Amino acid sequence: MQQSKAQTNAPKISNWKAAILGIQHLLAMYSGSVLVPLLIGGALHFSTLQMTYLVSIDIFMCGLATFFQLKGNRFMGIGLPVVLGCAVQAVEPLKMIGQRYSVGTVYGSIIAAGIFVVLIAGWFSKIKKLFPPLVTGTLITVIGLTLIPVAFQNLGGGDTTAKTFGDLTNIGIGFLTVFIILAVSFWGRGFLKSIAVLVGLVAGTLAASAFGLVSLKPVMEASWFHFPQFFYFGTPKFEWSSIVTMILISMVSMVESTGVYFALGDITKRKLTSDDLKRGYRAEGLAIIFGGLFNTFPYTTFSQNVGLVQLSGIKTRRPIYFAAGFLVLLGLLPKVGALATIIPSPVLGGAMLVMFGMVAVQGIRMLQNVNFQSDKNLLVVAVSIGLGLGVTVQPAIFQFLPKTAQLLFGNGIVMASLSAVFLNLLFNGTGTVDEDEETGLNENDEA
Repeated sequence: MQQSKAQTNAPKISNWKAAILGIQHLLAMYSGSVLVPLLIGGALHFSTLQMTYLVSIDIFMCGLATFFQLKGNRFMGIGLPVVLGCAVQAVEPLKMIGQRYSVGTVYGSIIAAGIFVVLIAGWFSKIKKLFPPLVTGTLITVIGLTLIPVAFQNLGGGDTTAKTFGDLTNIGIGFLTVFIILAVSFWGRGFLKSIAVLVGLVAGTLAASAFGLVSLKPVMEASWFHFPQFFYFGTPKFEWSSIVTMILISMVSMVESTGVYFALGDITKRKLTSDDLKRGYRAEGLAIIFGGLFNTFPYTTFSQNVGLVQLSGIKTRRPIYFAAGFLVLLGLLPKVGALATIIPSPVLGGAMLVMFGMVAVQGIRMLQNVNFQSDKNLLVVAVSIGLGLGVTVQPAIFQFLPKTAQLLFGNGIVMASLSAVFLNLLFNGTGTVDEDEETGLNENDEA
């Protein structure tokens, strides 16, 4: 296949610069991915040794799952600069399954859900025609906006129940990180400008250490080496209600990933087709299966890294290859991997505020291609964003629905997706989409 103009004109970067950019991507997603095993392992009363395995192998699997997506082939891989991590929406369902049944049931449901995703990837990819710029722009805007409360929670200190939440030290460190990122982005030149977030994270952490907010205890307690094992916590068990629950969660993740794919496609100037989406879904399904086999968790595309691609201006996959390699290495060397966990929550919150805002802006930019002379299009966006943000702020509004329905409608991104797709079909129909477009996947695209 011939390279697209955008791919041909992609800037070349050296390996050492790509490696530093990879570290930036790693730090941007690290805390969010580590949080999942900490929450689930804590709820299931895992021992310190078990928690060490869970966290380190989870990071290992994040790298492996990312590799699945980077190099596209006929079967899997969307070939975009995507980073995969633990699906946060799976936390509560997995805690519930583990407490009600067993750890084996947790991993049985994950494996079954992964197989389901692989099997329906071809069918699910046909939803491309349901995602014109009106729907996609709305969805990506909502993804960014619904993540901002997470940034503010970290900005205040992370734990909203803590007495120190929102104190002036936390807020000051958080906004100092924001200021540093903005300053480097505005006055920096060349490569320095592209690593503004990394500079902010490092400088913010150094500043936080002066206030006693940095602890090296996680590094001291971590082991030097850990190797992944199949069925570390026991053989999987299959229970139908748990499997159905995780299938629903996986479909929610697929909807979110669709938005991320289109956002990155827009940033990299690559027009995605149904075949591209199919390969992307299959890669995620395979990552979920491996998560169950290695006794970790479901994996999905991380939307926070979209803002980083936009902010850095580096749109090739080479930095993501380094990020994936570093994740695999850190998973095998827990003591080294623990270094990334010492970044204080306020520092992460400051970086997240910038990155998540960039995701929302990317959605707004996509909406610029929409004809808003039509009141119908205005209503689609207005109602969908309203529903998405409303559910995010007040998820308890659906507390009287069945648990499975709460999982579906209590997610702001899914709610906005359903609303935008339905209202667009109602007002505008499907439009015309050529399903036989050139795939746009290029085996020679710069890694």
